[in-house]
Amino acid sequence: MFDHHQTYQRMYREGELTLGLHIPLENYQMNSPTMAQQVEMAQAAEAYGFTTLWLRDVILEDPNFGDPAVGQIYDILIYGTHLLSQTTQIALGTSALVLPLHQPLRLAKQVATIEALFPERLIMGISSGDRRADFKGLGIDHPSRGKQFREALSYLERALYEHYPVIDSIYGQIEQATLVPKLKQKIPTMVTGFAQQNLDWLGLNGDGWMYYPQAPIRQLEAITAWRESAARQDKNTFRPFSMPMHLDLAENPDEEASSIRLGFRIGRNRLIELLKTYQGIGVNHLFFALFDSLRPANEVIQELGEYVLPYFPPHQTDNTII
Repeated sequence: MFDHHQTYQRMYREGELTLGLHIPLENYQMNSPTMAQQVEMAQAAEAYGFTTLWLRDVILEDPNFGDPAVGQIYDILIYGTHLLSQTTQIALGTSALVLPLHQPLRLAKQVATIEALFPERLIMGISSGDRRADFKGLGIDHPSRGKQFREALSYLERALYEHYPVIDSIYGQIEQATLVPKLKQKIPTMVTGFAQQNLDWLGLNGDGWMYYPQAPIRQLEAITAWRESAARQDKNTFRPFSMPMHLDLAENPDEEASSIRLGFRIGRNRLIELLKTYQGIGVNHLFFALFDSLRPANEVIQELGEYVLPYFPPHQTDNTII
């Protein structure tokens, strides 16, 4: 399905691993997110060979949520479009668009516009959402988000990919009208977490799956279940697995791994070994969040780019920009 999709081909190959970064490229240990110098670091990341910049769909800062991160402060798609305009090849990944919080026709217009302006540079991660404050702030029911997610995805995909669809949904109706601009091909859509669904639904509806960080042995169990679910729907189509990982890159390149929130503190040589382990169990793309790092983000990006990226470069395609 995505044989000719530039970003998909750069990111995903069976049995291989590429790397991305989580925006904001900042160390929360040093200060609250400032969004300063993000463009310069994004351009550096592109030059080193990171394939994708991942953004979160967070509206409100909620101290009760238990997560110090508040996304990238700015709106996910507006800021993502800005980053695309300041780079040439690195992709925008959404991790993830919370579908119940978006009117799906408006969202379809937004992502179709991004795709038209920056062809084949969007990877659309989607989820049902878990931040109750955002739901409450928008007056949207949180317990029914699984049903809303399914309804919103159906509306979104029909609006994006069908010509003159007839849609009668809780989100609105379309008859004798069609969305513009029209897309030349499907946007790769990765379900994040379970989105209040079961694995069979994920295997039927997701172009890929993104799951939360776990130690390799636990992640292998999740990947195996995903592969089996995907194979029940289509044995012949590869569908990738992606994951985030919080990283505190130690100055000592040989420091052994120790657990931190949602990831590891580790030296670069041991990190390369760990990444090869994740590659071996079937992780196809992994992106680092530097929020919990004890070092400046630009310093970490440089070290990763010079010493780690050569082991996990973007895949070459016919149209790869050198």
